[in-house]
Amino acid sequence: MKVGIVGCGFVGSSGAYAMALKGTASEIVLVDLNERLAQAQAEDILHATPFSYPVRVSAGGYPQLAGAGIVILACGVGQRPGETRLQLLERNVEVFKKVVPQVLQFAPGALLLVVSNPVDVITQVVTKLSGLSPAKVIGSGTILDTARFRTLLGEHLGVAPVSVHGYVLGEHGDSEVLVWSSTKVGGVSIRDYASQVGLSVTQEMKSQIDHGVRHAAYRIIEGKGATYYGIGAGIAQIVQALRDDERRVLTVSSLTTGMEAFNGICLSLPRVVGLKGVLAELRPDLSNEEHLALQKSADILKEAVIGLNML
Repeated sequence: MKVGIVGCGFVGSSGAYAMALKGTASEIVLVDLNERLAQAQAEDILHATPFSYPVRVSAGGYPQLAGAGIVILACGVGQRPGETRLQLLERNVEVFKKVVPQVLQFAPGALLLVVSNPVDVITQVVTKLSGLSPAKVIGSGTILDTARFRTLLGEHLGVAPVSVHGYVLGEHGDSEVLVWSSTKVGGVSIRDYASQVGLSVTQEMKSQIDHGVRHAAYRIIEGKGATYYGIGAGIAQIVQALRDDERRVLTVSSLTTGMEAFNGICLSLPRVVGLKGVLAELRPDLSNEEHLALQKSADILKEAVIGLNML
């Protein structure tokens, strides 16, 4: 499958690199306002393909997106000193007003994968601007937060993260919700699993993991300026699920249509992802506390979108 990426900064280029290493795409086209950056990233990634898969990697303009099955939107502007979150959002909306029509002009049949932050609000903006079915506009959502949750919990329980089945839902941000109540290891509740292997699940442990997940981005940004490897791998995972019609359940962001409390808002829920985009939206089993937290997260996102006059 041919995949286009608009925006070749840390996140876009890391996604391209991860896809090249995994052979997720047969062709990757990088597009950026800074043409020299796009060309340099494409050339550098291309040089990794002899060690991985025979992926064609090139830089180009929007016309080179023709034939792409998926276009990843990793573009946008950074926050200026003293600028509010809403002001940043407003400037990014202007960017996507220019980008989305050009993408659809040359790749009208493509699924759109949004990874620009704040990803939930930008996903809602792109859904409205594109006029596409909500199933065809997918935000990376809390896929990375869920990976962080599974990794930290797996480390505590002494089991591979892939065997931990738990989710982070809601906003990809401070109001995200770790769903402890239904998290399991191999079909066994985490409390029962811990008991069976001589460990314990305490409130202190849960608080430590919650803090580790919720503040991971802040720690990483403080240390090296940005987060990109984790989400780069997440991008490759989503593209693979779409390409191969895996029907994998992923915590991606999309316009919610099947849960009355959250209808009309883009936020992350467990969703079945396949060749045609979002195939189904699952109703998670939540405790009362988790449901209230998810409602609060949805309200925060709704307020942000209303501020943009997008509803």
